[in-house]
Amino acid sequence: MNRLSTLRRVCDCTELGGLVAYLVPSSVQALLLKTLRSIKNNIMLRTFLLLAGLSGLFYLIKNRWYWIIYKTFKRDLNAAIRFVHMNYYLIQYQLRNQTVPKIFRNVWKRQPHKVAFYFEDDIWTFKQVEEQSNRVGNYFLNLGYKRGDRVALFLENRPEYVCMWLGLNKIGVITALINTNLTLNPLSHSIQAAKSKGIIFGSEYSNAVKGIYDSINDLDKFQYHETTKSDKPLLDGAKDLRTALQNSSTEPLDGEIEKGNLRDQLLYIYTSGTTGLPKAATITNVRLMLMAVGMNSMAVLKDNECVYDPLPLYHSAGGLLGIGQAILCGSTVAIRKKFSASNFWSDCAKYRCTIGLYIGEICRYILAAKQEKPVKHHVRAMFGNGLKPQIWTAFAQKFGIKEIFEFYGATEGNSNLVNIDSKVGAVGFIPRYARWLYPLELIKCDKTGEPIRDENGFCIQSEINEPGILIGQISKRKAVNQFSGYADKAATEKKIMRNVFKKGDEYFNSGDILIRDELGYYYFKDRTGDTYRWKGENVSTSEVEAVISNILQLNDAVVFGVQIPGTEGRAGMAAIVDTEKNTDIEKLTAGLKLGLPTYAQPLFIRLIESVQLTGTYKLIKKDLQQDGFDVTKTADKIYFYDAHQKKYVILTNEIYDDIQSGKLRL
Repeated sequence: MNRLSTLRRVCDCTELGGLVAYLVPSSVQALLLKTLRSIKNNIMLRTFLLLAGLSGLFYLIKNRWYWIIYKTFKRDLNAAIRFVHMNYYLIQYQLRNQTVPKIFRNVWKRQPHKVAFYFEDDIWTFKQVEEQSNRVGNYFLNLGYKRGDRVALFLENRPEYVCMWLGLNKIGVITALINTNLTLNPLSHSIQAAKSKGIIFGSEYSNAVKGIYDSINDLDKFQYHETTKSDKPLLDGAKDLRTALQNSSTEPLDGEIEKGNLRDQLLYIYTSGTTGLPKAATITNVRLMLMAVGMNSMAVLKDNECVYDPLPLYHSAGGLLGIGQAILCGSTVAIRKKFSASNFWSDCAKYRCTIGLYIGEICRYILAAKQEKPVKHHVRAMFGNGLKPQIWTAFAQKFGIKEIFEFYGATEGNSNLVNIDSKVGAVGFIPRYARWLYPLELIKCDKTGEPIRDENGFCIQSEINEPGILIGQISKRKAVNQFSGYADKAATEKKIMRNVFKKGDEYFNSGDILIRDELGYYYFKDRTGDTYRWKGENVSTSEVEAVISNILQLNDAVVFGVQIPGTEGRAGMAAIVDTEKNTDIEKLTAGLKLGLPTYAQPLFIRLIESVQLTGTYKLIKKDLQQDGFDVTKTADKIYFYDAHQKKYVILTNEIYDDIQSGKLRL
């Protein structure tokens, strides 16, 4: 029986045809023919298949699958191509046991004279980054630092910042990236949490370091003068790192680099938790690769792109996503010392940037900034997270941004999403028919954010358009599904959920509540736990409560986040028990400024006579949070921090109305 006759017989039985049948092996064709004859001669079987087909068709129509596929086909095809591109590189990295220094070695050799970083009026080529990082690695290697040691980095945004951690990683030293807003106990805790052997700090932060000198007596101290004209004196016992590096060798560290492993720890980046103090999240080589290559693939960045990075380099968005484009992908990155809304577009024009990085508040500040005339720029796309739907369209239209790549992902987590088609408000998507490829789930939770389990003890998946906690399946074999945790093993354990859908499975609990629509888009709704996000920073309520308690001694206080119209995240509000009506607001103000970063200082303070307690003596904040700073709901005094007067003032009805209407900028 030749293939042509077989093809005709199949067509006769099924009224179907095509070249596929001609390509199918003869043995398979024979089996297919036998099956078709059975169907043709068996009335019951034909009836069953007809009913099954009609049921399937009814299911597709009822659940709008035809419409869903029609609406998402182009999106999903683009995503698939980009996802394959990303995974191709990640798989190659895994097969070759690559590390960040190994990849950078290939990058700089390929393009030694290409610009790696723009910074103010300075230009750093890839060769200069290689040489400076070699100076760092050789210097610390000669001091006896070895693989697995940790060094805290407390320095402003600048190219040397990248060279510091890259050079240290070449010899296997892990760098803890310290938030430059920290002082006193939070600063001391962050350095100690990483079990640092030494600390590198900029002269601009020498006063902050001096304030915790007693707690870091046993650490090696390296002071780096940001400029050759710095007049800041060296702190007692600190080494002049700038001079030392000038005299250090630029010899390659290939021998040390080859000792590195894909899964080795690279950095610590700090994230707020409910414990009251920052937690050191572990960033491995493969984690940085995933974030940087993921952005590069999903945004389809080209070799000639220039990325504008005004974000803090101690954060994952600026320090990993942004800097990773240079170190791993060979793009040029323009670094700014500190974000400026009024200079955003002029900087982009100056460096001819094509991609801009943001967090939600940055876009709002840029949109609100006064400009005498529009700046002609070359930015085609923005990449970041936290852009509010209320300003999304206005921002894109006003500044001519063609694409906005909004993403979602915790620094330490494995639950990452990205929006590649500029769907307003969405933080990403997973095709509903392909969720098995990327095991992220939304599970039902109660009002406190605790997961709800069924009678068998398993979690329950949220329905379409139903809020739920986002969780990501943990897999040690797949890079995209790993969870490296924190330096603190106990903190790591708290983020792992077990026996979620079956015995023995493990999931990372993001602690965030999202919603998924029928097209597979995800939208951020809220954050569980005792944290809130303000000015692009996560704030621990218990940390703020502890500072207030230290200032006022006997006064109980609860801290929570409150929503303000037109702003991203939640502003801090403190309710302080003031039974004796003797709270010293000036003393409190001074103490908050000294003990907390600006973004963590409460914007509102409410003085109350008492607060409810649970049976275990925990303060109840639910009713207070519902009242917020609404002066019409209480006779209690509410204070508002006036940034112009730099002090707390009584929140009047007029000020309240100005805040609600957006007339008063925060």
